[in-house]
Formats: sequence, C-alpha cells, structure tokens
Amino acid sequence: MEGDILGNIREVINEKQLLFDEPMSSHTTFRVGGPADVLVKPGSISEIEQVLQWCSEHAVPYYIVGNGSNLLVGDSGIRGVVIQIGNDFSEIEVGDDDTIWVQAGCMLSKVANVAMEHALTGLEFASGIPGTIGGAVRMNAGAYGGEMKDIIDCVTLLTPAGEVLILPQDQMEFEYRDSIVAKQNYIVLEVKLRLQKGEPKEIAARMKELNEARREKQPLEFPSAGSTFKRPEGYFAGKLIMDAGLAGYRVGDAQVSEKHCGFVINRGHATAKDIVMLMNEVVKQVEEKYQVILEPEVRKIGDFS
Repeated sequence: MEGDILGNIREVINEKQLLFDEPMSSHTTFRVGGPADVLVKPGSISEIEQVLQWCSEHAVPYYIVGNGSNLLVGDSGIRGVVIQIGNDFSEIEVGDDDTIWVQAGCMLSKVANVAMEHALTGLEFASGIPGTIGGAVRMNAGAYGGEMKDIIDCVTLLTPAGEVLILPQDQMEFEYRDSIVAKQNYIVLEVKLRLQKGEPKEIAARMKELNEARREKQPLEFPSAGSTFKRPEGYFAGKLIMDAGLAGYRVGDAQVSEKHCGFVINRGHATAKDIVMLMNEVVKQVEEKYQVILEPEVRKIGDFS
C-alpha cells in the first residue's frame, strides 16, 4: 500500500503536511503505537475533503485522530492514512452573544483559557482534559459534573460520503461517552459553544481548583489515555478495580495506577500488547468478583497482530 500512497497522495496535499511511516507513539498520550503508513495534517475543510475523496477513490482506509489522548494504537501500526486534526486546524472566534466558534483541532485547554479571558463560564470542567474539542465532542467528554453536551450550540460535521452537516445540540444524540459522531463515523469540523457571562477571577479560580485536584488524584506523571474504562451504571470503575486487588497490577511496563485505579499507565516501555493484556485481565477479574463487565473508554485502532 505504501508505494501507492507515495505515488498518489502528494497530488492532493502539500508535502509539508505529510509524514510517512510515522510512529504513532509520538501522537498518543499513551506514548505507544507502531508506524502509520501516512499521517496527514490538513489545515482546512477543503483539504480534509480532498484527502477523504482520495482515500475513497483509491480504496485506502483512513482514521481520524486529534491529540491521541483517548487512543491505543497497535504495535504493528496503521495501514492506510491517519488524518490528524490538530494545531493546523485550530482557529477560535469569540462571538458577541456568549458564544465561541472553534475548529475541531483546538485543544480544550486553549478554548477554556480563551473563554476565561472573555469572562465566559461553563467550560471550566474541561480545562484539564488533554484532548481536542473535536475528540471531546465525539465522545461527549466530561469531568467534575460537566459534559460537552451541556455547552454545545451546534456542530459542523463531515460525513463519510463527503456531505457537510450542521447539527444543533439536540440532534447530536449525546449519551454518556457517545454521540452521533462516533455512531455514524462523522468527522467534527467546527463547534459552536454557548457559554454564560461570568467573572474572570472566579473562572480562573475554579480552573485552578480542578487542575490541582487532577494533579493530586490522577497519575499525570506517567503516559496514559486518561480513564481507561467507562463508568458502569451504579459503580465507579476505579473502585471496582481497586477492590478487586488490582492496584499496581502489571503486565510488562503497563500498570494499573496505584494512585487512581481507573487509569492504566505506561511506566516507560509498555507496548500495546502489554496494555491490552492488562485490560483484559482487569475486565476478567472484576467480572468474576462483582459480576460487572467493564467497557473500555479507550479507542483501539491499528494492527494488534
């Protein structure tokens, strides 16, 4: 496949926006993952559309990633094209009606800071989430009592068929860690947030409080993908894992964090295989002891063979 890609994809995207045989460990917060055949960094909607059309015409699989903060890539990498919607697609525009328009590649922390600077409140919960706003919309990311669905006005999406849709919040099918984006394999292009007027000092204080709580309770000193498992109804994944006696459990350099059992961490040289084996064992033991089936929150892509 690589020869075909090398011979054709340069026709639709600038060479400077292409990385060939690119290690995905450099593009995930787990710091794990083999090479992608091609990683593309588009800077506009038209470039995203052109790459998608090229992939369709050449029957080449494609994968959409942002900051890679909720992603586990296989050790053998990714065959096909990875479209990274990141810094090159991250403009922000603040409206005069308590709204903020954001391109999908913008980091949540940046959007939260811009909101604070403009005395807009509502995004504080997301200020420490290490992901892009596009990824956050896809999974309806949440923390400390807030979720993306609470602050979204509308979302501009690209369908696999190349159609651009603008959906209001009530048509996004938001659920716990899910949305129409994930269900229909849409691509988030732009997001319009609706916030509320607030006091910058109070907003900054709340952001500082939440970020200090994260540092105190979460193993931020190690690479991870954040919360590894979804919260089972009526339970907390981290407590179930801890009560099962799995704090500190290791497979290679993958480990259940002793600081927060809801996190699987990379102690330095973990492989995707290590992480998958550890996750499978955690699911098995929790089910055996508590008859609760943990569902991964981390998204797996690529070749795990």
